[in-house]
Amino acid sequence: MESKNKKKKKVFCVIPAFNEAGTIEKVIQDVKPYVEKIVVVDDASTDKTYDLAKKYNVAVLRHVINRDQGAALQTGNQYALKNGADIIVHFDADNQFVASEIKNVIEPIINNEADVVFGSRFLGIKSKIPFFKKNIIFPIARLVNKLFFGINLKDPQSGFRAMRREAAERIEIKQDGKAHCSEVLYKVFKNKFRIKEVPITVIYHDFGQKFSGGIKIVKDLLFSKLIN
Repeated sequence: MESKNKKKKKVFCVIPAFNEAGTIEKVIQDVKPYVEKIVVVDDASTDKTYDLAKKYNVAVLRHVINRDQGAALQTGNQYALKNGADIIVHFDADNQFVASEIKNVIEPIINNEADVVFGSRFLGIKSKIPFFKKNIIFPIARLVNKLFFGINLKDPQSGFRAMRREAAERIEIKQDGKAHCSEVLYKVFKNKFRIKEVPITVIYHDFGQKFSGGIKIVKDLLFSKLIN
C-alpha cells in the first residue's frame, strides 16, 4: 500500500487571462497533459478568451470587471483549494512558458524538498530577455525585494511557480497588480516555507513587451511597500 507521502498529488494549474484569445487554446492544450485540472480565470476580457476557454474540459471563472493578474491568481487559488488541490501551479496565458517544464517545477514539492518552487530565467536555461526588463526592471525588482522585504532570489518577477496546498492556504494575494510577485515572495519568506528555484524557459513575444508595462511593474512594486 502506498504511503501518504507517495500518494499521487492532485495538481491544479491556475491560468489568469486577459484578452488572450490568440493563445489561450494552445496554452490549455499544452498544459493539459501535465496537470489534473486547469483553472482559467478570465479577467473581464473584451475579446473571445472566455468563450474559447469554455470549449475545453476546464474550469473557467470570470471577473465582471478587470482587476489585474494578482486578483485573478487569488480567485484561481481559492477555487483550487476549495476543490481539493494538493499542488497549485501558476502559469501565464500568453504562451511565454513551456508547459512540459511544469513537471520540473512541481518535482521538488512532490519529493518533499520544497513547499514553494519558483521558475527562474537565470538558472541554466537561456531566455532572450528584453533589454529593458533585464537591465532595468529586474534589477529594480531585486533591489526592492532585498531592501524592503529581505528577499534575495535570482528571478524577482517570475509568474511560473508552484506551491503545496499548505502554503497556498497561508498566502492570500492582496496585490491585484504585478506587485503580487513580491507579495508572494514576502509571504513565503515570512512563513518560513522551504523554497527552491528551478530553471525555466521564457519565450518573449514583441506584443507583450511594451515599455509602459515595465513602468507599471515598477510602480506596483514601489506602491506595494506603502500598503504592506
